[in-house]
Amino acid sequence: MDIWQKEVKEKKRFEFGKNWLKYRNIIDDEIISCSISSLKLFFGKENFNDLKFIDIGSGSGLFSLSASKLGATVHSIDFDINSVYCTTSLKEKYNLNDEQWKVETGSILDTEFILSKGTFDLVYAWGVLHHTGNMDLALKNIMLLVKDNGLIGISIYNKQYLISNFWLIIKKLYCSSIVMKYIIITIFIPFYFVIGAFFIDLLKFKNPFKRYTSMGKRGMSFYYDWFDWLGGLPYEAATPKEIEELFAKNGFLLVKKNLVGNKLGCNEYVFKK
Repeated sequence: MDIWQKEVKEKKRFEFGKNWLKYRNIIDDEIISCSISSLKLFFGKENFNDLKFIDIGSGSGLFSLSASKLGATVHSIDFDINSVYCTTSLKEKYNLNDEQWKVETGSILDTEFILSKGTFDLVYAWGVLHHTGNMDLALKNIMLLVKDNGLIGISIYNKQYLISNFWLIIKKLYCSSIVMKYIIITIFIPFYFVIGAFFIDLLKFKNPFKRYTSMGKRGMSFYYDWFDWLGGLPYEAATPKEIEELFAKNGFLLVKKNLVGNKLGCNEYVFKK
């Protein structure tokens, strides 16, 4: 917690948890159902009965809740104190006890802490490891959590070199001050809307407002994801080749991947130990 507070104060870290607290207010049965479906598809399992599931960077707690509803014993870990609060409040809302779902403050960069957690059948870190400030260590440590024959599912920002470096600058500016935050929002939110609504949706005869009021494939919100993207510091990225070679070198088999191609966004991977 001391490290988190220090990094926030030094403008080196976006407060993801504050964004999740706002998103929590819109979580409903439809969103949960969408999240459950995405987890089943991601790991290729209809249920998680008798499986141990760990959610690294639990954020809102939505996917931890979904894993619990699928039958898993769940362990949620987040570095951001507001994310821990958000996850805990969602757990309490659904009256789940510690035997079903444990929530804890911790960092994937703390190797000793990670080793103390034991191993799990399913390890999940969607859009998290590239926000730690040391993605190489985060990737190394998350491998320690997987049982033999267990699965690890991650998503990592697709490295686009010059474009990725450009967005790193934008994120640093966003986090640097309240003034810069609102300047960035004023510039980019209208840009996203115009590009999405007029150059993508209207040209395809789609409702331009549906994009911003509907859920993504994981039950997430485009609106809250905008702020996560604009301010999401620390920020790193990797090519599919870098990720696949790293896991292969450490005894993991690539089970599936969903790549975004030559554009920004998250590449998804599932590996088996």
